[in-house]
Amino acid sequence: MAKKKTEDCPKCVPRWVVQFGDMMSLLLVFFILLLSMSTIDAKKVNEAIGSLVGALSVLEGGTQSEVSRERMQLATPIVNQSETDETVNRVTVTISEFNEIIRRQGGEETIQVKEAIEGFIIQLPASLLFREGSDKIISNDAILLLKRIAMLTAGMPKDLEIVVRGHSDNQEALGSAAFVDGWSLSTARAVSVVKQLIVNGISPQRLSAAGYSNFQPIATNDTAQGRARNRRVEIHFLGKDKSSEGKAPKSVLDLPRNGR
Repeated sequence: MAKKKTEDCPKCVPRWVVQFGDMMSLLLVFFILLLSMSTIDAKKVNEAIGSLVGALSVLEGGTQSEVSRERMQLATPIVNQSETDETVNRVTVTISEFNEIIRRQGGEETIQVKEAIEGFIIQLPASLLFREGSDKIISNDAILLLKRIAMLTAGMPKDLEIVVRGHSDNQEALGSAAFVDGWSLSTARAVSVVKQLIVNGISPQRLSAAGYSNFQPIATNDTAQGRARNRRVEIHFLGKDKSSEGKAPKSVLDLPRNGR
């Protein structure tokens, strides 16, 4: 009598596939837990978003393009912070876009946004705005940037003062026929930026200009790189101290005289 042939076992999923799937699931859960316990630096995220926005060509067609205020606001990340922090955030994103454009064009000097106790500062390299020894703004990139800054300023608190400060190195004015020293050159550059901001709609009552020559350097004047850093224009956004409003300072004439 012939033996009955046993049926073959049905094909099953290989054991290693099951183990591999379990391992991937555990890894996924592990990384989700890491992400849930991590803290995200909002400032770094905003800077990354700004660079990404520039790389994706928000300014279509290069630096000559115009961006509407509505589109600019849509491109700005919304962060649940105070009004001042939100303002700095918007300015930082705008500056990041222009720094990306400068890098694409092969430039090295970049614009910086710095926080200060009384407000914040936009630091512009003089080479972005002027020719050597000149106070005339001839760069289309700079004109467009100042226009964007004016648009952002329109949405800032009305009591925010804007002080434009010019700085030079210890040599640039020596080769200029129009300016006798760094005082006149740095002051004239600050005034040029103020006039451009006024043209773009900022009230003159909120603006002031000052020149510091080469006496507030941020780098050494002994090297070309250091002198290039010192040649700059700073736009200071300062909040008014409301606690001192209505209190006129006393002068020496207000002090009581002896015997009275």
